[in-house]
Amino acid sequence: MQEPFQNTSSDAIAATPLIVPRPEHGISRANISENALKVLYRLKQENFQAHLVGGGVRDLLLGHEPKDFDVATDATPEEVRQVFRNCRLIGRRFRLAHVHFGREIIEVATFRGTTTSEGDENDRQMENGRILRDNTYGTIAEDALRRDFTVNALYYNIADFSLIDYADGLEDIKAGRLRLIGDPEQRYREDPVRMLRAVRFACKLGFTIEQQTEQPLFELAHLLADIAPARLFDELIKLFHSGYGLGVFEKLRQYGLFGELFPATEDCLAREDHGFPLTFVSRGLANTDKRLHEDKSVTPAFLFGVLLWEPVRRRFEEYLAGGEAANEAMFLAASEICSQQQSLVAIPKRFSLPMREIWSMQPRLEQRDGKRPQRLVTHPRFRAAYDFLVLRAEAGEADPELAAWWTRFQEASGQERATMTEGGAKRRRRRPRRRKTGDGAGPGTGATGVVDSGG
Repeated sequence: MQEPFQNTSSDAIAATPLIVPRPEHGISRANISENALKVLYRLKQENFQAHLVGGGVRDLLLGHEPKDFDVATDATPEEVRQVFRNCRLIGRRFRLAHVHFGREIIEVATFRGTTTSEGDENDRQMENGRILRDNTYGTIAEDALRRDFTVNALYYNIADFSLIDYADGLEDIKAGRLRLIGDPEQRYREDPVRMLRAVRFACKLGFTIEQQTEQPLFELAHLLADIAPARLFDELIKLFHSGYGLGVFEKLRQYGLFGELFPATEDCLAREDHGFPLTFVSRGLANTDKRLHEDKSVTPAFLFGVLLWEPVRRRFEEYLAGGEAANEAMFLAASEICSQQQSLVAIPKRFSLPMREIWSMQPRLEQRDGKRPQRLVTHPRFRAAYDFLVLRAEAGEADPELAAWWTRFQEASGQERATMTEGGAKRRRRRPRRRKTGDGAGPGTGATGVVDSGG
């Protein structure tokens, strides 16, 4: 067992915090969730300390609308459950209380301690510098020390509506600076996911990463290999589905983190040709960001489809060159790349199966003769596959005329659709048959596999 975390930074948690009274800060209860206030007031009534903490406080100070509200208290999880009948305890690594109000959940965490005593060795477990289990409780000052970034270590005290700042987080917010509490390398080794959080907060807040906090990012990317693939999936959704995915992608590549998460894609990006596939991935992420800003729906199936498409496409081309039929080639390529990726980032089947359907429809969209187009437009994944094709065309990887044809086909009437597909059918019928072996001729010129333009 490793020694518990000790703060060795010269700018450690202050012994005496900065307390900002209500008239001197801009947080108003009118902007705090009604249910979060219920939890805070109820804990206070039961003589427990109760503070709003973390991202909710930070976002309120920045004038943003918080995504959620977290509460910190000196009540243990079991005591929180006794106070709230609508409470469930979750987690093993970190024991938390979730207080349910319909679809809204207020997370309540007990102040975490920084040292262990002889009797609580089972509550704090570390291995190779990483925290495996941590249910050691302490004071608010110790809890502030255990927070990751200074801007997330601000407490709003419901007792007197003051702000409590142990780590100069208010100064860092004013300066637009992201800074880890404690020794950065040690904190990243404790939990390598903090490297992804550093990227996420820097992009979300528009903050610069402080130099000492940034430097280890270039050196410790390999630590992500120790994180459970399912947890990395959750973190990637937070990274790429928050409206700033393109900036996240660029920073992940800058620090060498992307290659640890998507090695096959990074290998393709390192051998890009005329800007592709970087253009494709960038356009795909920018499109996702745009949809999120317009409050449109997005799905991880499309996101991961974009991120993994180039390695799939290359394997698909290799299988085709080896003589496999298009459908089988795509199936084999998708299976191979997905199997490799699952060991790094676990994509749930509810997303990986639609993702593979989007891929499998790409070669089918090249078939525009007969009744095939009409059948394709009724496919449940057609719209996503069509959007994927348009994205490929915009990036220069697919034929723009093919994407334009499908755009026209969707908007056409029944008679117009029949006309658009009739030319392709007739062209196929006019192709000469392959002559029999021994007649002195090779394959017919019609067996080229060239897709008809559809007129």
